[in-house]
Amino acid sequence: MKCPPFSYHRATDVADAVAALQAADDEGKILAGGQSLVPVLALRLARPSVLVDVNRVPGLDSLERRDGVLQAGALVRHLALAGQALHPLAAEAARWIGHTAIRSRGTLGGSLAHADPSAELPAVLRACDGAVHVAGPAGSRRVGADDLFVGALQSAVGENEMITGVELPVPDAWGFAEFARRHGDFAVVAVAAARFGDRVRVAVGGVAGVPHLVDAGDLDHVGDEISDDHVALLAAAAADDVDPASDLHGCAGYRRALTEQMTLRALADLAGRPQPVREPA
Repeated sequence: MKCPPFSYHRATDVADAVAALQAADDEGKILAGGQSLVPVLALRLARPSVLVDVNRVPGLDSLERRDGVLQAGALVRHLALAGQALHPLAAEAARWIGHTAIRSRGTLGGSLAHADPSAELPAVLRACDGAVHVAGPAGSRRVGADDLFVGALQSAVGENEMITGVELPVPDAWGFAEFARRHGDFAVVAVAAARFGDRVRVAVGGVAGVPHLVDAGDLDHVGDEISDDHVALLAAAAADDVDPASDLHGCAGYRRALTEQMTLRALADLAGRPQPVREPA
């Protein structure tokens, strides 16, 4: 299908992009990689009057690590994220996004703004307790991962705002596991696990309207070594903590069982005892 008609504005800087969005009177959309937006337009699920192209805005594709935190611009492509070594968990998760053609155009900021609960990077942001920087008519603000995602395909980024940067704390140890029907599909269940000091944070994608941060009580706290029994208990707690719905990809019980298995795999990676699993292409 063809996209509905729209006007096109190529932004020269962040202020110009925000001004164009504000002038569109809540009818504008940011165009970056377009890997989420264009299919939505083609299906007529959105009809913005203006697309604001931010691909020429300088300074939005930077990647650097400062004080244990990856500071990434919103225009960092998935392919660049997958190829960097500054944040290994983000690199591994990015490798599972779609296919090479999609990763070469899709952006970090676009994935987070789209807020698909089955996507890989929102789960990583929650597992790492990250944040995004948002620019709008009232200036810039910082939005933490726990507040960013408010529902399926809904974020706290306003209609006249845009994500400009992302903070991702680098974990001491990490693990990631995903199950999808076919290579390149969105995850039926994806799990990102990150250890910071003596605490493990586990985020599950695909089981709720937002990436779900597992509440496992005292099991979140670990010692120097994580035993196989502790891994199994934490994985079981993750399965108990989710409340998935049934859909055409599987019933709630199926997703709960997948949550336990994917958590086992992610935590095995985190503990240094990885299990053989299918690798993304």
